[in-house]
Amino acid sequence: MSVNDSRQVHLTVHSASMGRDIEVSVRVPRDTSTPSPTLYLLNGAAGEDSPTTKARARYNSYFDDRKVFVVIPLDGAHSYYTDWLRDDPTLGRNKWQTFLTEELPPLIDEEFNTTGANAAAGISMSGTSVFNLAIAKPGLYRAIGAYSGCARTSDPLGQRYVRIVVEGRGGADATNMWGPLDGPGWRSNDPYLNAHKLRGTKVYMTTGTGRMGSHDRLDDEMIGGDALKLGDQAVVGGVVEAAVDSCTRQMAKRLDQLGIEHTTILRPTGTHSWGYWQDDLRKTWPMIERDLAGH
Repeated sequence: MSVNDSRQVHLTVHSASMGRDIEVSVRVPRDTSTPSPTLYLLNGAAGEDSPTTKARARYNSYFDDRKVFVVIPLDGAHSYYTDWLRDDPTLGRNKWQTFLTEELPPLIDEEFNTTGANAAAGISMSGTSVFNLAIAKPGLYRAIGAYSGCARTSDPLGQRYVRIVVEGRGGADATNMWGPLDGPGWRSNDPYLNAHKLRGTKVYMTTGTGRMGSHDRLDDEMIGGDALKLGDQAVVGGVVEAAVDSCTRQMAKRLDQLGIEHTTILRPTGTHSWGYWQDDLRKTWPMIERDLAGH
């Protein structure tokens, strides 16, 4: 363990399932005299890239006076934070579901003064993962936040989206993750098809429509005046968010059919980008905080 400052702890956690050490950041609440709940905050597809690091600084600022441990694995790019069936030549061995349900939470509870109440939140890629984590270990995560995550993985659109992340951006083989595209692995990891297993978990989903909004501007902090970055965010981020909007609406309808409680925020604008995810976390955190308190 190393301490970067009095509030930021850096852990090296050995994962037996993956056979390697995983770097984990823990933001410690200011008041540790009484137990606090834990938020597991998962990165998007690119892992700890430059925008992620910059955004994490803003998350730390937001949580500065909030009584919660914020745990962020600093690894797992393009992995979907799931258990892969086979080792991949590019991404190696990935058993993230095991790590995040069996290995890491008990260690966090042992090392820190936690209440044992957990929530998991993810953006983009990991906005899919948090559903499957809650399904895999009922009761471990009282609430999940899926910010611009697609809750479909086995239908053609969902598979296309997963393959863009895993193969197009990660250079890996998606069949090493869940097996053949028409096989049972993809269906068993489709939150939409397994939505009934979310009963008892508070679900929060947010998405934009892909139309440009308040964070699609040259003067936005994450754009920094870069016209090329803004163009990419508007075009590519717009197309991706429009697809995510469709996934989210389908999932909301499915949860309604099952009578499962959820809060879904459908923004009229917004691309697939950091500024909106930060806004969404701030909107949903007070509700998640109440869930963790047991109210």
